[in-house]
Amino acid sequence: MAEREFPNFTVRSGATLEGSRYTAYLAVTPSKNGFPVYYAICENRSFRASDVAEAAAAKALTDMLGLEDDGTPVFPEDYTGFDDE
Repeated sequence: MAEREFPNFTVRSGATLEGSRYTAYLAVTPSKNGFPVYYAICENRSFRASDVAEAAAAKALTDMLGLEDDGTPVFPEDYTGFDDE
């Protein structure tokens, strides 16, 4: 799990098991009080191993440009999260 601090929010990457596959996610938590909001990353791809899903989520966290005022992650235009060309 990786973590980045932004004004008013902390964002953590991770992976969760859904059925027999793992999903990569970003959890955005308000700094003062409130509950985290989870955003699935690389939604068109599932992962067979948790470490691969966690690496994809950590890469997405690094690639993030920032957050909108409500905590929604902002990525570069046409960003897919995949290294495929």
